[in-house]
Amino acid sequence: MNAPAPARVLPVAACAALAMFSSLTAQAQFPGHYPPGVEGLKGASLPPPGVYLRDYNLFYTADEYPGSGLTDFDASVFVAAPRLIWMTEKKILGANYGMDVIVPFGYADVEGAGGLLDDTYFGLYDLQIEPILLGWHFKQFDIGAGYSVWVPTGQSPDPRPPMPPGNAADLGKGFWSHMFTLGGTWFPDAEKTWSISALNRYEIHHENDYDVRVGDSYTVEFGLGKTLAKVWDVGVVGYYQGQVTETTGDDGKASVVGLGPEVSVVFPKTMTFLSLRWIHEIEAHRRPEGDTITLTWTQRF
Repeated sequence: MNAPAPARVLPVAACAALAMFSSLTAQAQFPGHYPPGVEGLKGASLPPPGVYLRDYNLFYTADEYPGSGLTDFDASVFVAAPRLIWMTEKKILGANYGMDVIVPFGYADVEGAGGLLDDTYFGLYDLQIEPILLGWHFKQFDIGAGYSVWVPTGQSPDPRPPMPPGNAADLGKGFWSHMFTLGGTWFPDAEKTWSISALNRYEIHHENDYDVRVGDSYTVEFGLGKTLAKVWDVGVVGYYQGQVTETTGDDGKASVVGLGPEVSVVFPKTMTFLSLRWIHEIEAHRRPEGDTITLTWTQRF
């Protein structure tokens, strides 16, 4: 999508307006469902048995769209994504079995293309259901795996050109997706004060109502952290996300790389966890390039 003509730019900007968990995830950036940057330090480590409420608050902003021809592009997205997690005592292949569900909603504002893009939206994003969640805990290593499905519950734009500008900020994708997750966290020292993690996700997308199938996407989120005073974690986190296969009718693939700091703290008495990370995208191809700020609150009951 490298021509600046409005009829071709508008469908791309619509996908950009909410490629979040998203995803969250939920950032204005990518055609798939999962928003990179949702997880950070020790991202592949699942909690012990119990019931948890985790609330992701993601803010994404971008004013650059490499390769689009847009010189006045501006997008801002905020998504709140509460996630209910239940990790059980049941063992499968030595791992604790669990499940979770995410009900994200948010606000998007997209402007550009000489005023042709000027739309805001507040509402539901696509629902994520994860019926399989597996967590292994070894002496110096954690492994996490899962399978989830994204349900098209949010309002989605018509991707066929010329798309009505009033749909540019719609949050939904308009199609179902399957997501497979596998990752690990390594603690190099005996005291487990250092951590190195990588969390991989692969998305397979179905066709939408207009017979367009978005290409499969791959995401890896990574982190290097250090624990201080037993309750603080500081470190560097980042992500890569890219299309593995091409979208119907399009011979290009989008990708992005981001890097930034994270700090987190745990309150043992109340079993509360807070984390804050800022990731700056240092390279993007066929999609917006911007910044992600994520505040995550987790409470065990």
